[in-house]
Amino acid sequence: MASLEEIHSEASAHREQLDTREAINKRIVEALDQQISEIETRLEDLRFQRQKQSDRVQAAVVRLDGIRRERLESEREISQLRERQSRLEIERAETRLRLENLVSRIRTEFDREPEAILNEPQPELPSGVSETNRISELEHDLKIMGPINPLALEEFEALNERYEFLQEQLEDVRTTRRELRKVIRSIDEEIVRVFSSAWAEVSEHFTSLFGNLFPGGTGVLRLTDTSDLLSTGIEVEARPSGKNVKKLSLLSGGERSLTALAFLFAVFRSRPSPFYVMDEVEAALDDVNLHRFLGLVGQFRDDAQLLIVSHQKRTMEAADCLYGVSMAPGGSSRVVSERVERQEMELKPETVKTATNS
Repeated sequence: MASLEEIHSEASAHREQLDTREAINKRIVEALDQQISEIETRLEDLRFQRQKQSDRVQAAVVRLDGIRRERLESEREISQLRERQSRLEIERAETRLRLENLVSRIRTEFDREPEAILNEPQPELPSGVSETNRISELEHDLKIMGPINPLALEEFEALNERYEFLQEQLEDVRTTRRELRKVIRSIDEEIVRVFSSAWAEVSEHFTSLFGNLFPGGTGVLRLTDTSDLLSTGIEVEARPSGKNVKKLSLLSGGERSLTALAFLFAVFRSRPSPFYVMDEVEAALDDVNLHRFLGLVGQFRDDAQLLIVSHQKRTMEAADCLYGVSMAPGGSSRVVSERVERQEMELKPETVKTATNS
């Protein structure tokens, strides 16, 4: 019972505490209800104010959009006005420039002031033609005429003087050309005459010398074009005894050399010279042809001096004086000469010279 009473007293104390708490909670709930009602009232006011503010904002947005559209339209108008103003300023500058150019042109070309020209009577226009059309026609005519050169007269006089000078020079050139043609014709005639004379002599001497070098053979010189002696060529026909050939290409080397010597000595005989120089012309000749060559040399030694470079012993034996060039090992070259005493009466001394190389 004592423990129950103690429990009962504790329960009573606990109950009192719970009652106290319940009273406190009721006061708190009442306070909260009051605050919630106040909050809801305030919230309702705020919502109303928000709605009013939203309406004002909406109206402001609509008004702002209208203002923006008006601004865009105003900006476009301003831009157009500025462009128009720029074009007007450009046109004004161009007009001012054209006016200045026109005034300068009037003063330069007509030597008059614009005011004086404006006071001049206007030219009569054809019927049915306006001023604009007439101006276009005149401008077209001027364009066809081209630009006017104020120095044209001076240039014409200079060109005319140059033309007369060139005409004189051209006439001099033509006169000189005619004279040169006369000189060329006279020179051609002289060349033809001299060539004809030389050709006849050389041909005759070649036939004679060929017969001496080739006993029983015939050698003839022919012209390729007898009608044009200035550009003709020479053909050599050689036919030794016992051969039925005429072309030099079909002859042996010695025969070709001897034929060439016959032509060379025919030229020598036609146009003699005080001396002749030959370099190993008999190198390809055999003994028989060499003997004939030396006989040909003997025919010319009475009229001229012959200097022959040779390695042939028989040619050296036929010489009146021998010259040789020798060089010792390690030394310098020196010239050796030897005079040959000849017993034959038909050969005169100091007329034939032979040079040898060693």
